[in-house]
Amino acid sequence: MHFCGPDQLHGYEERLTSDIYPADYGWSVNWDEPDVRPSWYHNMSSVLQAGPCIRTNQLDFDEEVLFKSQQYLYDHVRQDGDAPFCLTVSMTHPHDPYTIPMPFWDLYADEEIPMPPPHANQAALDPHSQRLLKVYDLWDKPMPTDKIRDARRAYFGACSYIDLNVGKLMQTLDEVGLAEDTIVVFSGDHGDMLGEKGLWYKMHWFEMAARVPLVVYAPGQFKPGRVSASVSTADLLPTFVEMAKGKLDAGLPLDGRSLMPHLKRKGGHDEVFGEYMAEGTTSPLMMIRRGAYKFIYSEQDPCLLFDVKKDPKEQKDLSQSPTHEKLFTDFLAEARAKWDIPAIHQQVLASQRRRRFVAKSLATGKLKSWDHQPLVDASQQYMRNHIDLDDLERKARFPQP
Repeated sequence: MHFCGPDQLHGYEERLTSDIYPADYGWSVNWDEPDVRPSWYHNMSSVLQAGPCIRTNQLDFDEEVLFKSQQYLYDHVRQDGDAPFCLTVSMTHPHDPYTIPMPFWDLYADEEIPMPPPHANQAALDPHSQRLLKVYDLWDKPMPTDKIRDARRAYFGACSYIDLNVGKLMQTLDEVGLAEDTIVVFSGDHGDMLGEKGLWYKMHWFEMAARVPLVVYAPGQFKPGRVSASVSTADLLPTFVEMAKGKLDAGLPLDGRSLMPHLKRKGGHDEVFGEYMAEGTTSPLMMIRRGAYKFIYSEQDPCLLFDVKKDPKEQKDLSQSPTHEKLFTDFLAEARAKWDIPAIHQQVLASQRRRRFVAKSLATGKLKSWDHQPLVDASQQYMRNHIDLDDLERKARFPQP
């Protein structure tokens, strides 16, 4: 995940790596100029250049994250293995650009790659989808079938790459004796349309873009199982607090709800609220997912309603269905009561203007970077003359003889 702004710790005691993306405000959407396409917006090069590779910027980052995470676990058990710890391991794969080394590319064959249905009528899409096509320069342009397949094949390979890396972390946990006393949660921050509905990347509330995996590994605490209810990564904070037998501060706002009832098979909520105001928007785009239904709310565009259980590919908008008129009306009333869109719109405009002002100021004169600089004190690494050699080697060996 990404920390933007001068606060580069957000409550963590330390960070082991920098971020793969900028920490400043240079990537801010500009609703004051909705027809101007910033150079940092997504484009179709990730698809047109999809295929195998040897190395990429994304691979550099994830390999560093994996190494630093494993090293943290080794250092932890050598220093104070009984102390509680929280380690966030944030890798960027699977993600555009769609490219992956041959060992992962070769795990799949072209004929095994499921292809999205052809979607030629871009004008029939909802207004936000149409804006997205223009944002990443795909409006009224065909996409070669072979490149669609290459992009999806590379994405699948990237999923396998992450699977391997998570396996390495789990193996390290086992090697240092923490596997049975550590709760591991695997999730992500967004999906990818991968050509479904003719769309790519994230940036929409459709299932392919909005759904993420959520796996909880807690040895001896819960029975294995699957939960079909809709939950959110916003639910992780109260879940962690309850798992650690802590107490939430009633005086602070909280978006999520604990997942412990789900994990203990004692019911739990089936509801997610979402807010999106980034690429492709010119006004807030909100979402309510409850049970089988998803309601996508905008005061600028027509609202959308889908029965995701019966229509998992979200091909039939029910917003005009007489059968669903009351459901639609209830969702709309709830959304308007929850979100004051005119007020939020003005708040976002003000925030965007401040961010652009700050970004321009920091880039003028001597560059001031907010990008996190993980400091490594080489004077305390490995063998140094001010450190007793025998003592160092004894402490560095795990397990100690």
